[in-house]
Amino acid sequence: MGANPEGIAMEKFKNMGMLVIGWIFILLGILGLFLPFLQGILFIMVGLAILSSRSKTIQRLLKHLEERYPRQHERIVIWREKIKKRFKKD
Repeated sequence: MGANPEGIAMEKFKNMGMLVIGWIFILLGILGLFLPFLQGILFIMVGLAILSSRSKTIQRLLKHLEERYPRQHERIVIWREKIKKRFKKD
């Protein structure tokens, strides 16, 4: 039996959504580096955490940032778990 076309389409939609969300967070983080009311590093790390599931390079960069900013890393772990629960297959 073949794969369910609706399931494949939904999986592609979720992957595209994750990429878009990740890049939005990174862009907000870049803006936050210059605007005093946004936490730039935090947004960048959230974006990288989202994108890290798709890139080894981003995983290495995220590991470096985790070591440099441990308090923000704790927040990232919480966000990552929330995101995994949101996109978890039922």
